[in-house]
Amino acid sequence: MTEIRTPLDAAHGLMETDPEDGALRLAFYARLADGELFVLLEEGAGEEGGADNLSPRVFPLEDGPVVLAFDAEERLAEFTGAPAPYVALPGRVVVAQLAGQGVGLGVNLGVAPSSTLLPPEALDWLVETLGDAPEATEAKPVAFHAPRGLPEGLLKALDQALARAGGLAQTAYLAHVAYDDGAEGHWLAILGALDGAEEALARAVAEALRFSGAEEGTLDIVFLAPDAPVVGRLARVALRFDLPEPEAPKQRTLQAPGSDPSKPPILR
Repeated sequence: MTEIRTPLDAAHGLMETDPEDGALRLAFYARLADGELFVLLEEGAGEEGGADNLSPRVFPLEDGPVVLAFDAEERLAEFTGAPAPYVALPGRVVVAQLAGQGVGLGVNLGVAPSSTLLPPEALDWLVETLGDAPEATEAKPVAFHAPRGLPEGLLKALDQALARAGGLAQTAYLAHVAYDDGAEGHWLAILGALDGAEEALARAVAEALRFSGAEEGTLDIVFLAPDAPVVGRLARVALRFDLPEPEAPKQRTLQAPGSDPSKPPILR
C-alpha cells in the first residue's frame, strides 16, 4: 500500500472503531461524497464520442459488477501497475451517475486501509440523501439566545460544511430562536451570500445535518444582508462562523478525458 493517509482513511478508521455508531458511518459517507475520486475507465474511453460520454471499467466480482475509484492518483497507479485511463470527479457526481444501474462502487480496493465495497443499494441511498432539498417556510422570530442542546457532532459538521463553502458567503450565525407562534428552534443565519448561491448553501447545510445524525428540522436556514437590523441582535448571543476566502485556483492537467469541471462526463 502507498504510504499516504487521506481524510477518507481517517473517516473510515473512525467508523471501524465502532461499526454500530451511525454517526461515524454517516461521517464516512459525507467524506466520500465531498472528496475527489479517480475513476478507472475502459481502455480507449473518450476517444469516441468526446469527453461527455465516458465508460468506467466494470469488474465482474462475485457480489456483482463493480466500478473502481480511488481517492488518490498514487493509489490508482498502484492498483493498475501501468498507465491507465481515468477521470477525476467529485464523489457525489460519481455516485449520482452510478446509482440505479445495479453497479457497486469499490473504493481503494486492496491499496488502502479505507478499502470499501459499496453495494448498489448503498449508492441509491446516498444519492437520495444528497438529493433531498430543504423546505421553505415562513415564521417571525421574536427572541434570540445562545445555541442550546446541539450535539458536538452537528457543530463540527456545520463548521466543515461552511468551510467548504468559502467564497459563497461571508459569515454565519447560529442561535436559538423563539417564534411568534410559540415554536422554538435554532437559526443558522448566513450573511452576504452571493446571488444564486442560496440553494447550494442550503443544501450543504442540510447535508451536514443528515450526515451528522441530527434530526430533521434541527435548524432553520435564513439568508440576510450583512447590514440587516437583526444581525446586531444575533451577534450578541450567536455562535459565529467565518467562511474562508477561496484560494486562487491551481492549474492542473488531468491525464484523462472529461477534465472540464463545468461539464461532468456521463458515466455509463
